Amino acid sequence: MPHIVSVLVHTPAHSGLGGPLTYLSEQALAPGVMVRVPLGARETLGVVWDSSPEQDPSAKTGTTTNISVGHGKTEAAHLPKLKQVAAVLADLPALNPAWRSLVGFAAGYYQRSLGEVALSALPPQLRDLDTTQLARRLKGPSSSSASSISKGKPSRQTITPPATPTPADLEAKIEPNTNTNTNTNTDAKLKPHLEPQLPALTPEQTAALAAMTQHPGPYLLFGATGSGKTEVYLRRVAEVLAQDPQAQALVMVPEINLTPQLEERFNTRFAAALGAGAVVAMHSGMTAPQRLKSWLAAHQGRARIVLGTRMAVFASMPHLRLIVVDEEHDPSYKQQEGARYSARDLAIYRGKLEGLPVILGSATPSLETWHHSRPDGGRYLRIHMPSRVGLAPGKPNSDPKAPPADLPLVRRVDMNHQPKRAVFSPPLVEAIKARISQGEQVMVLLNRRGYAPVLACSECDWKSDCPYCSAYRVFHKIDRSLRCHHCGLAQPVPRACPSCGNPDITPLGRGTERLEEHLAELLAEVRRPDPNNPDGAPVRIARIDADSTRLKGELASQLAQVHAGDVDVLVGTQMIAKGHDFRRITLVAAVNPDGALFSSDFRAPERLFSLLMQSAGRAGRDAALRSRSEMWVQTFHPAHPLFAALKQHDYPAFADSQLQEREQAGLPPFSFQALVRSDARTQDSAQGFLQAASQAGAALAEQFGVTLYPAVPLSIQRVANVERAQMLMESASRAALQKFLAAWQDTLHATRASPAGKGVIRWAVDVDPLAI
Repeated sequence: MPHIVSVLVHTPAHSGLGGPLTYLSEQALAPGVMVRVPLGARETLGVVWDSSPEQDPSAKTGTTTNISVGHGKTEAAHLPKLKQVAAVLADLPALNPAWRSLVGFAAGYYQRSLGEVALSALPPQLRDLDTTQLARRLKGPSSSSASSISKGKPSRQTITPPATPTPADLEAKIEPNTNTNTNTNTDAKLKPHLEPQLPALTPEQTAALAAMTQHPGPYLLFGATGSGKTEVYLRRVAEVLAQDPQAQALVMVPEINLTPQLEERFNTRFAAALGAGAVVAMHSGMTAPQRLKSWLAAHQGRARIVLGTRMAVFASMPHLRLIVVDEEHDPSYKQQEGARYSARDLAIYRGKLEGLPVILGSATPSLETWHHSRPDGGRYLRIHMPSRVGLAPGKPNSDPKAPPADLPLVRRVDMNHQPKRAVFSPPLVEAIKARISQGEQVMVLLNRRGYAPVLACSECDWKSDCPYCSAYRVFHKIDRSLRCHHCGLAQPVPRACPSCGNPDITPLGRGTERLEEHLAELLAEVRRPDPNNPDGAPVRIARIDADSTRLKGELASQLAQVHAGDVDVLVGTQMIAKGHDFRRITLVAAVNPDGALFSSDFRAPERLFSLLMQSAGRAGRDAALRSRSEMWVQTFHPAHPLFAALKQHDYPAFADSQLQEREQAGLPPFSFQALVRSDARTQDSAQGFLQAASQAGAALAEQFGVTLYPAVPLSIQRVANVERAQMLMESASRAALQKFLAAWQDTLHATRASPAGKGVIRWAVDVDPLAI
């Protein structure tokens, strides 16, 4: 007998098709089953959803005609109005209720359509495979060991995801779960999952693991760089896997370049016991077939450990028992396109939803996480590991105000007292030479790639503006090009000024390319130790940034050279500042960090402190070289409180002062924000749309206690000939802001369709924005 089913397909938020579409099926299909359905002139992947047409007023028919049905059946008169489900992907297990609830919450909270979030969370290649092609993929050797869930019938259990999060749902983002299903007696169970020789745990690591068995979480593992947080992750994952033969763990990292080294450590620890394929990676740098293979392994329960970037928070893992979010402070966890979700926040919500522990790890936690882990009323358990692994007994300082004895000494260089236009102060140059002569490595940080940020004419006012963006094209000397880092425009460097013909056009400012060149000049006479040459060998300098690692495999190759000691000086951007275990680096230098000290972005000091403290953590990771480790910070503002806290490695003092300022100013985490951004052909159109929507929603905003600020251009207001504007919304209540946004959606769509929306290309809501 024919059945009507609700199916989610990929529909962007601005399309107006926010809910599932209705289709006709010859068989009853449980929620979560994946199908192929016709959509317009094409066939696409869909997911059978929980709501039926009579329950969901936003549900549409496959032919965009609403009908009235009941109990999943329809009468013959209605059949011509519905399109048939083209195929059922019966070989795949249904997406479970917890996954569907996560998608439902994310769609509601971040103001996107259900279909967009659900289908974006699935591997792209899955959308292109028909049933025959999928069956062929599933017949590989790796699928033969699939758990029983891949052969059973799809579950009919349902958890209807909320269209809009309730206040309780919203607060669950930051409330701990109450799961107490822990096992403290795991020593015997750990052995099958661990390699024969394990590193001895420090007392702090032992205490951290014990705390995690006595408290349900979430946990903030606040550990100094080099304190052994990764070993805690490994041990906790081992405990969880030992308790349940089907258990799965999700471990997240902020950036792709950190995934391979973490994957190697987890494979070394677990592959022998769990078998090949038990540890898989998920990130956007993988090919489409690789992503599909990893997703299928996780979805079918064959992968026991999933390592991934922010996209992995949506991984379908039917036996998930633990989530780890490493470097939880990193802005990369916030998606900046499409559904602008925070993977860290969704990890916390997923832990609450599924009743499982979540570990947030960082040496410099986000201020939101630090606030939520405060001892008096915080929702997370803060676990502190202040000492580095390998610290000798009795080494800690007796003076609580002194910097930790095993962390790098921070030296502030007052550039006001150095030679004019000096890039490197003379004392720093001598310190670099001394390290190289002793066979040690140096890391130089400058968070700006290219040779120079701008080319300029000395005779007229010409500068290398991008014709399509309100930004400069960056000079890249290595290929003599001017490149816009926003729209991608690349052009050869002109032989003379395009405006006046002056041949003397000069680079202004410095990027990593220019820094690399300048260091080569400064160190030309320096020799590094060479066992085959008593006179030594020339200094080797390497640069790691987005330009030098564009080719596949180049990043891994350069990192391997650093680890092998084949590089004396490593120059790079923030890519080299976090997560890397460089054993031979004893000196880190930050060349020009002052730019963020006086930024209009209230989060800039937090990001700068995190970057510098993480960079300092790359020095002295080998216990034998630790006493010599230093970080040099060249600044024109050495007395700034941020550098004073950095010198003491005193993150708590810095965080508490920042939180005090934010509380006085009513900024997050003491208020809640959202942005509406609009892109248009003219700035007037972009701002006009936002102002019209603001006026139409003014009464609604007042009702919910939400403040609407005027529309303004973005800091870079034009990109690729598209003008960009934004409007900030703020409220003291997260729930009130969410209610307003949900109620205001219809107004935004109506404004877009009105004369005020003429010229608008797209618009989007960004909840909990990181950049304003």
